[in-house]
Amino acid sequence: MQLIWLRTDLRVADNTALHAAMRNGPTVALFVLTPRQWQLHDDAPCKVDFWLRNLEQLRTDLQQLNVPLLVRHCDDWSGVPDLLGRLCHELHIDAVHLNDEYGINEQRRDQQVATRLMMEGVTLHRHLDQLLFQPGSLLTRAGDYFKVYSQFRNLCLQHLRAAPPQPRGRPQAQAPLPIASDKVPAQLDGWQAPDASLRAHWPAGEEAALAALASFTDEHMQDYAEQRDIPSAPGTSLLSPYLAAGVLSPRQCLHAALSCNQGEFDTGNDGAITWINELLWREFYKHILVGYPRVSRHRAFRPQTEALPWRNAPQDLQAWQEGRTGLPIIDAAMRQLHATGWMHNRLRMVVAMFLSKNLLIDWREGERFFMRHLIDGDLAANNGGWQWSASTGTDAVPYFRLFNPISQSQRFDPKGRFIRHWLPELTSLSDKAIHSPPVGDLFCSVDYPAPILDLAASRERALAAFRDLP
Repeated sequence: MQLIWLRTDLRVADNTALHAAMRNGPTVALFVLTPRQWQLHDDAPCKVDFWLRNLEQLRTDLQQLNVPLLVRHCDDWSGVPDLLGRLCHELHIDAVHLNDEYGINEQRRDQQVATRLMMEGVTLHRHLDQLLFQPGSLLTRAGDYFKVYSQFRNLCLQHLRAAPPQPRGRPQAQAPLPIASDKVPAQLDGWQAPDASLRAHWPAGEEAALAALASFTDEHMQDYAEQRDIPSAPGTSLLSPYLAAGVLSPRQCLHAALSCNQGEFDTGNDGAITWINELLWREFYKHILVGYPRVSRHRAFRPQTEALPWRNAPQDLQAWQEGRTGLPIIDAAMRQLHATGWMHNRLRMVVAMFLSKNLLIDWREGERFFMRHLIDGDLAANNGGWQWSASTGTDAVPYFRLFNPISQSQRFDPKGRFIRHWLPELTSLSDKAIHSPPVGDLFCSVDYPAPILDLAASRERALAAFRDLP
């Protein structure tokens, strides 16, 4: 008997571990609920709810393959090795299959599981699934993990051109087993369920994910390069929650991009080329987790930046968190995050730079807040993005580059459509005034706060802090 231990791979199509398990014999699937661990990792309630909704859909899909889904509860990962050991003994499991995860805690957990399974005489098979390349297989000439994205991307493309990975479909159904599937809880004790409108933004299940992928490639891929920075336009794929939960695989996404670009990586559709580039950024940050484990320990990638004199400014931090900074594009982006569990990627950079540079508040405060609210929260991508914006990370933006939120708003939301949607109190303002409302003006009656800082002065403060680093 084979067991697949599901984690962030909630699908049946192109699931490497599931294919391998079912090839080797009758298979049972397992998912372990670990609510305390999720809290320790700052996983957002909307993200946990998304997992549960997808797990329920996966239960149905597995039933069509005659694979029972067992759902077990373990407060945190410390109890998982014994749980798996007992279950394997009870079901006479010969081998456990899992798809690798890459955070330092995840790696330690899986090593402890491997040790426990050895005591039971059970083989553990670990599979490459959520990445295109095994970490450690793409290194510099000196044998190190890459620190510069463009060099990493070039080597990725060299290998992909030679042998692009093909996604596998659904496995063939196996003979029925005398084991019943468990129910998936609709909600966990102590976890607040998101409202119906947020759930409606993100329908669960492989069918919904594949439909979203097809819709993006058919309707928006062509214009992705031009439209992806415009927050009011449907220019992004909106697939990140499905990738983070493993409802889609990177191979499925890469194959979709190549299919609409005649198999080309460098020529043809600029949108497809740009989107493949974004998939490789995701890959890059996962490899960074393995090559430089300090980023899993809340440390700056560039150690010298640990000496930055971050401000302890709880009122400013709260204003940023609640969308009350007096900078419309910042506040609109934060309202989008609260309402949908997601934020437009251009705006993630803008609000991250505003917090870490204009406000000079430790980037880790922003990283943690994002994880606690993002439905697509992913350690590698979230940490990589925050450290890039704060100029503390690998391949980071130069410290002297600091997005001005007003000019970013004017450039990427010139008509104020995004701002008007999320800040309806500013609807009456002109296209010019909406980016920087004339608060306090005798003729301006909008109910909106004044900016909490002077952008020019705060920029100089940030530049001085970086210049003074040892």
